[in-house]
Amino acid sequence: MTDEFGLVDTDVTAPPGDEWEQIDVSDTEADRIARKRDREFEQFRERITDADQFKVEQSVFDDATFGALYKLVGDGHIEAFGGPISTGKEANVYEALGGEGEEVAVKVYRINASAFKQMRDYLEGDPRFEGISNDKGQVVLAWVRKEYANLERAQRAGVRVPTPIAVERNVLVMELVGLVDDRARRLAEVEVENPQTAYEVVREYMRRLYSAGLVHGDLSEYNMIIHDGELVIIDLGQAVTVHHPNSDDFLQRDCTNVASFFRRQGLEVTDDELHGFVTDVEADPSR
Repeated sequence: MTDEFGLVDTDVTAPPGDEWEQIDVSDTEADRIARKRDREFEQFRERITDADQFKVEQSVFDDATFGALYKLVGDGHIEAFGGPISTGKEANVYEALGGEGEEVAVKVYRINASAFKQMRDYLEGDPRFEGISNDKGQVVLAWVRKEYANLERAQRAGVRVPTPIAVERNVLVMELVGLVDDRARRLAEVEVENPQTAYEVVREYMRRLYSAGLVHGDLSEYNMIIHDGELVIIDLGQAVTVHHPNSDDFLQRDCTNVASFFRRQGLEVTDDELHGFVTDVEADPSR
């Protein structure tokens, strides 16, 4: 297969049934920092609050969110903040300078997220979150930790995703794919010069995810980006394990979306063929 779209090799991944790790959603150091509210924290909070890029967010950044940012700066994951990259109902994404001088993306989820019910539906049935309460704050915090864990697992499986760097409460720091002035484009926004190659990369990534026990759950041309000839899968917050009771429905929807997009690019592909390829773990040449 050509490497035109950045398909990377991977070591053998663990079978789906071995992935049952519990994800802790208890209080973090950020919560303790926010409760303590010492002089240095207050000074940091005032600097962030006064910064132009955060002024419009004063109503949604609670003390614990400032505590999370304070902790991430103190741990060396963030050196300086830039402007907003995107704003949404669930989260805002900001450009920042990472601890080693690299450009990073800082994704700040709103605790009062409007998509709370949808988040809850994806968490219910995921064995990593058994016993999660109906508290809105705890659900959002679980969602952020879930996104970080999903990115880690996808990367271990050899799927090109933004590299996760750190997570603290409702704040996720990850690789910024493409600079703000030269942003990566969604697959829906570009003219695909070699649809067959792109399709082979996408279906291989879907199979690698499945082999690692994950289903994206919202995969389409709007959650895949191209940058420097590399295809990157994004937005893994809603991805579920294959043990989730609705995982096959989610996978079928992903297959329908992907196959439909590539049929519009002129390929003769079907939903069922793609589903069969993704779930045929025994045929995976990397195993």
